[in-house]
Amino acid sequence: MKKMSVVFTCAATVAMLSCATAATASASAPVTASAKAAESDAPVEVRFVQQLSDTLAGGNTEQALALFDAMPEGTENNADLQMLKASLLLTSGREGEAESLAKSLLAANPNDVNILSLNVMVAKNKGDTATKSRLLKQIIAIDPGNADANMELGDEQALKRSYRNALAYYKKAVDSEPTNTDALFSYGKMSYYLRSDAEARAYFERVLAIDPENAQALAYLGKLEGESRRFRAACDYLNRAIRSDPANTEYYLDLGTYTRYTGDYAGAEAAWKKAVALNPDYFLGYAYLAGLCDEQDRFDDAYDYYRKVVEKNPQYFYAYESLGMLAWKKGNWTEARSAFEKAREKNPQNISYALMIAATYWKANDIAGMKKSTEAVMKGLDRQSLDYAVLRMFHDMGGDGGVVQKVASEQNSTKKGKFLYYMALYYDLKNNPSLAGKYYAEVTSMRDPMFFEYRLAEWSVADGAK
Repeated sequence: MKKMSVVFTCAATVAMLSCATAATASASAPVTASAKAAESDAPVEVRFVQQLSDTLAGGNTEQALALFDAMPEGTENNADLQMLKASLLLTSGREGEAESLAKSLLAANPNDVNILSLNVMVAKNKGDTATKSRLLKQIIAIDPGNADANMELGDEQALKRSYRNALAYYKKAVDSEPTNTDALFSYGKMSYYLRSDAEARAYFERVLAIDPENAQALAYLGKLEGESRRFRAACDYLNRAIRSDPANTEYYLDLGTYTRYTGDYAGAEAAWKKAVALNPDYFLGYAYLAGLCDEQDRFDDAYDYYRKVVEKNPQYFYAYESLGMLAWKKGNWTEARSAFEKAREKNPQNISYALMIAATYWKANDIAGMKKSTEAVMKGLDRQSLDYAVLRMFHDMGGDGGVVQKVASEQNSTKKGKFLYYMALYYDLKNNPSLAGKYYAEVTSMRDPMFFEYRLAEWSVADGAK
């Protein structure tokens, strides 16, 4: 059974009504709705429902709705048929008419769960969360195990990231309908979010026992395998998910990640390129491709991909940092400065960006611009801090003696490594290659660096060795 979307799918509703009217008309041996409707003495409801079914089978919702304007006598007040009409109105975008009809049906049948469900979907379609929640609680009061209502309430809690509350609702749905794959998957997903991996796996596998090619369950089993560093198994699951749902961008993003971890760079690149092709406006595929190219020293490709990242998601400041680094490597001081300025806008506490901006001005022989930029930053710094001392050294283009001692006595290894780089860069800009080389070498000799300047130091050492 699928989660409530417009209460009933049209085909399912037609089938339900056909069976109901046929059963009312006769207690004889079962026959199909089509055969029954073909009989000359079939009830008018059955004939009408079959006509609707045939019209909907042709994909023409508007023609199906037009049939209601000429309903057979005696069927105008049939609540089941009116629910079907409201559902069709909603799916065809005639929301106001659907709402009016749904409300009138509810006024006449205030405790009918199906009519309450119809009104839930009207409220959901309008974005009226308060009414939707109120109606869902009415359904639960009448039918505590109602799977659709519990699923909707679970979805509400999941959107609020109240995963334990969502889990409780999904559990009620599972208990009510143990073969409901949506309920099983949702319970597994919440278990995954709550880091109950064994339980998540068990529920995803229950989904696959019912629906072996369920793409969502396969994808999440892939995540579980990947997080356990079983990357080839993760790729197998993701490839199966993609066979079931070949247009899902997220599956290709995950496939690329796990393929990359197997050492298959070409396969990872192909997966991420497919993700970008499917959703060219989503930044993450470009970010993964940029990182992959950067890692392979394909700097021009990485540069182009990082540009795409910031074009698609201007808030992603890490991409500006990488774009600034690559522009710096290319000697494009203006673009490097622009990128580091954008990064600083997103993370103004990181002194590295202010220092790199200053360095781009210095490289471009715009000393006035450098002094103006450093003065603006220094005003907000503690004058006793190392950040202030190094930035002041750049601003004054001197005073390095005292700064050397401050950097040497810094106890935080990451911070010390960063400022060793800026000492090296300072001497580079001052045309003192001997001291610059000494400090660059100190940076590159560090283990497990956690700062982007390490990469800049590596490039400087490599350039100096040429």
